[in-house]
Amino acid sequence: MFNIVLVNPQIPQNTGTIGRLCVNTNSTLHIIKPIGFDLSEKAVRRAGLDYWKDLDLRVYESLDEFLQTHKSSLQRFFFSTTKAKKLYHDAKFEDGDFLIFGSETSGMPQEFMQKNENNMITIPMGEKGRSLNLAISVGIVLYDAIRQSKVKF
Repeated sequence: MFNIVLVNPQIPQNTGTIGRLCVNTNSTLHIIKPIGFDLSEKAVRRAGLDYWKDLDLRVYESLDEFLQTHKSSLQRFFFSTTKAKKLYHDAKFEDGDFLIFGSETSGMPQEFMQKNENNMITIPMGEKGRSLNLAISVGIVLYDAIRQSKVKF
């Protein structure tokens, strides 16, 4: 299935909701520190409900640790950002891809996205919008990746 990567998440309810989404899609959740809350925090568990115990969760101390661990997959990193021109549905997703999302407050470090600029993707929005909720963004991109790859549950 897919790998969902959260870089410096700040809102525990979003992370809990994304964890629940990962369990229901057989995806792995990767969290890169620092994070704005304690992963054992009640809000994370509440949003994830009884799914949290079944989550395939991997936590990294830094971007460097994450990159070192997954350096062979760099070409399959997709960076979701409002700074991209390429629409998410124009990307060519494959089973096992890394769908990467930045923090709710500051997005993703530009130098990280430059590791594979061809895979910077965005979700289209109306002219009055500047961003979507993180959990909603993950759901939109993840389910399109599943549709494209024809992965079955």
